[in-house]
Amino acid sequence: MHDDAPLDPFAGDPEDPAASLGDPGEDAAPLSVAEREDVLADLADLEVFRALLEPLGVRGLTVDCADCGKLHYIDWDLLHGNLRHLLDQGLPRVHEPALSPDPVDYVSWEYARGYVDGVIDSEEGRDEN
Repeated sequence: MHDDAPLDPFAGDPEDPAASLGDPGEDAAPLSVAEREDVLADLADLEVFRALLEPLGVRGLTVDCADCGKLHYIDWDLLHGNLRHLLDQGLPRVHEPALSPDPVDYVSWEYARGYVDGVIDSEEGRDEN
């Protein structure tokens, strides 16, 4: 399995400042069946969002972070990697804010879902005529 997480700059360093914190995965409980289904549904939604929005210049989605209370701008590949990591490891990845993102390049999950719904409704309207 390929893990596209950033490399740990302290890997193998006996002076690692986070060594005393232990392994973050040791206390993780596996995702419940419902949680796994939710993550799989999010992955499926993400594929559709990207297919429709990336050609329009949208680089990713915004996510309200419950941990830090800030809005994060996350590119498509990183979103996909984060969801895969959650599905595979049962824990979200540690995150850092993007470096100087341009907010006009990102939309919210809700906007993306609404856009997809509009495209579907538009296609259904054409099929009826």
